[in-house]
Amino acid sequence: MSAAAGRGARVTRGVVVMLPAGLMLLLGAWGIRRQGAIWRDEAVTYDMAHRSLADLGATLLHVDVVHGLYYALMHLWFAGYDVTLRGALGDAVGLRLPSVVAMTVAAVGVALLGERLVGRRAGLCAGCTFALIPVVQQYAQEGRSYATVCALVVWASYLLVLAAARPRRGLWVGYTALMLVACLLHEFASLALPAHGAAVVLARLPRRVLRAWLLCAVTTLAGLAPLAVFSTRQSAQISWLMWPDPVQLLTFAVLAVLGVACARVRVRSRGPIGLRALAVPLLLLPTLLLLLLSHVEPAYVDRYVLYYVVGFALLAGAALARLLRPVGESGQTRGRRLRWAVTAGLVPVVLLPVNVHLRSPDSRVDDVTAIAHALGEVAEPGDGLLFMPSRRRIWRATLPHEFRGLHDLALVKSPSASHTLYGTERSGDVIRDRMLATRRIVVAGDPDGQPVDDNDQEIAKRSTLRTAFTICHTVQVRGARITVYGRPGACGGGG
Repeated sequence: MSAAAGRGARVTRGVVVMLPAGLMLLLGAWGIRRQGAIWRDEAVTYDMAHRSLADLGATLLHVDVVHGLYYALMHLWFAGYDVTLRGALGDAVGLRLPSVVAMTVAAVGVALLGERLVGRRAGLCAGCTFALIPVVQQYAQEGRSYATVCALVVWASYLLVLAAARPRRGLWVGYTALMLVACLLHEFASLALPAHGAAVVLARLPRRVLRAWLLCAVTTLAGLAPLAVFSTRQSAQISWLMWPDPVQLLTFAVLAVLGVACARVRVRSRGPIGLRALAVPLLLLPTLLLLLLSHVEPAYVDRYVLYYVVGFALLAGAALARLLRPVGESGQTRGRRLRWAVTAGLVPVVLLPVNVHLRSPDSRVDDVTAIAHALGEVAEPGDGLLFMPSRRRIWRATLPHEFRGLHDLALVKSPSASHTLYGTERSGDVIRDRMLATRRIVVAGDPDGQPVDDNDQEIAKRSTLRTAFTICHTVQVRGARITVYGRPGACGGGG
């Protein structure tokens, strides 16, 4: 190869990497503040990451151990961010910036995977397709672990493809390390292993490759086992899960159907693991296995297996590259390919309203920032405060100053002091007595239509408000209802 040709090849590969990375970074940065809105899961991340490592470790013994590694990493991130960037960028950006970076790294990995499996044009299309998927943009702007897990699975898949072509110990060790870290960040990353195993089997690789992969998979699961066993003690945390969200199921179904359709487009794979052998199992198996598990115990949420979209991006990118390939052909064929290209170009335009919505406060189940501000506006110093249910106490984590001067009537130990997420509350009888001794109470609770808790504390709160208080004022906020209750004659001045 001449020097000029070598330079040309390097530039081409640079475009394959840089264009998807730049697109993902741009889409991740677009509207990252979301008007300052933070939702409850992000508030949990913020609270846990700002505890000392000793307090964090003590808390994980009781709750949320499955996210422990992520919280520890975010603790280290905020230790630097709060000193250098928080004043200029704010808490919302600090929560989400690591996820934006992780998704950018994932987009690069998808592009390189597509290049390795099919070619550079396919890699470029796959990386850009990945960045344009709405659910990818959603979790790129989420202060949780899912973007990082997705990036780790992408790069583990890339090392698997490399190791299948040229088996080396270093590649297998790297694959195992990436998969283990992904699983420690979220246990359901382990569902990528069956997809990888299916790819090895479908590719009909030599037995030594299969044995090497099996050793890596067993090592990964062995490393995950202590966390998985311990986390079963905290399984009540996902008791809120019911049957899968229809919108999430529809999203998966649409991507699965489109991905399988793209798999029918003929492309020539470049290595021992073919495009379909890897992408189709990665697209289908993790979600189907999680749905199967949900028949035993509800466990399906799309973000738990977010990396399934990588399979779709690879298949769609390869199909698009094939349709756009400039080869000698008839006018009819060129016209058909032009129509496909125009259709593909219109997809981002059609998805624009969805992407705009994802960057609004209304795109999440609640808005912790708006709730705190609304409560601060209606409350008066000395008012009592109740969270109904108690787990909504997380709403005060990011803006505690909005709650100053209010008396949390149910709280006996704060979340950090009790090493819990939401603090511990007094008995129902004590809560009732404290409520009856208070003239005005501000209640931060769920909106109408949400299931209610039937423990002693929540029953005492509801019954006492109903029998001894009248409603002075109500404010509806995204995902919450702020209500001021008063004893007879106490609704004046702010009511």
